[in-house]
Amino acid sequence: MSEIGLRERKRQRMYQTVSDTAIRLFLEKGFDAVSVAEVAAAAEISKPTLFRYFPAKEDLVLYRIADHEQEAARVVAEAEGAPLGALRRHFLAGLERCDPVTGLNDDPRVLAFHSLLYGTPALVARVYAYQQRSEAALAEALGGDLDARLAAGQIIVVLRILANENWRRIASGESVEEVRKDAVAAAERAFGWLERGLPQLAPG
Repeated sequence: MSEIGLRERKRQRMYQTVSDTAIRLFLEKGFDAVSVAEVAAAAEISKPTLFRYFPAKEDLVLYRIADHEQEAARVVAEAEGAPLGALRRHFLAGLERCDPVTGLNDDPRVLAFHSLLYGTPALVARVYAYQQRSEAALAEALGGDLDARLAAGQIIVVLRILANENWRRIASGESVEEVRKDAVAAAERAFGWLERGLPQLAPG
């Protein structure tokens, strides 16, 4: 393997290790109760080194979902057919495999992370910015004009609400199997509405 490849792997391992260390501390003590210096010490790196990887404390948490920021845009860019058809299939496949992004996952670690993310005001603000970037990336994949931006806004909101409803029910004590049928039906219904409202993006 090339030296560049080795450096990149080392860099990615550092990101993962520091983020995992920070999230563990945040879950144990609370986000506001843990300082960046504590995270750096636990990860056995200096504070300046930590900031080279994560410019803000909130980034230590958001790193775990960073790969999903442009997921909808990737699905559309790689789709051979209509964008909404591809996004529908992708979301339903996520429900089938209990992808945490769909909210249909009852692993205690996933639930704890979700509670941290949406129970911390500073993180909620960053999630909003994350969703804006997701929307902008999707709009670009759909063409980048005003119609694309309007469509992307509707699609991202639908995906967020579907996932949050699944998470709400599971967090209240229902199992994945109790929620799954309703989650699939809700997704089918929501994408049906999108396709009727955005016929230019729907399967022919």
